[in-house]
Amino acid sequence: MITVRFLVTLALLLGLGGPAWAGPPTDTLREYTEAVQKVLDDPALNTDERRPERRAAVRKLAAEAFDVQETARRALGPHWQQRSPAEREEFVQLFADLLERTYIAKIDLYGGERLRFTDERVDGDSAIVRARVVTKQGTEVPVEGRMHKRADRWLIYDVAIENISLVANYRAQFDRIIRTSSYGELIKRLRIRGEFLQEKDRRAGGA
Repeated sequence: MITVRFLVTLALLLGLGGPAWAGPPTDTLREYTEAVQKVLDDPALNTDERRPERRAAVRKLAAEAFDVQETARRALGPHWQQRSPAEREEFVQLFADLLERTYIAKIDLYGGERLRFTDERVDGDSAIVRARVVTKQGTEVPVEGRMHKRADRWLIYDVAIENISLVANYRAQFDRIIRTSSYGELIKRLRIRGEFLQEKDRRAGGA
């Protein structure tokens, strides 16, 4: 069973939510994960007072490593083509907010896991980087970072855990809502979800 803690860890390690580096796909991921781990392991940022600063540092790193627009497009699937430019822009923003509040805001669940890269497959401007998450208990879980090249930079658009795709999970949920109700209902739910998580964050922060 995939736990929330594990999803948070993987999202942080593979870049949900920062900068991307030029170079082969695995090198891009390796440099990114090392930068994120440096922030997460910094004892000076692990105090309650500096927790917002810690989250902001991870968010900044993550903003360029992940192609949120491509992820959003794939998550919406065939329904993307039916949307206007304004609707697409709104959906991407709501989807980006969902990812950030679901994963980046929960960096406190990070438990010191590490990635061990095992394989890379490049096909033109697409690539799959395989790795294993090594937990503190010593167990290993296979993961994949699915990437594409845009403007000479390798960006992540999907993450798979034991062959279960993040994009595919969202696509199934979104498609079900649209087909049983409407696209408008999906947008309504994303807004409500975002407002709920925003309020939850405010309460947690004592605002």
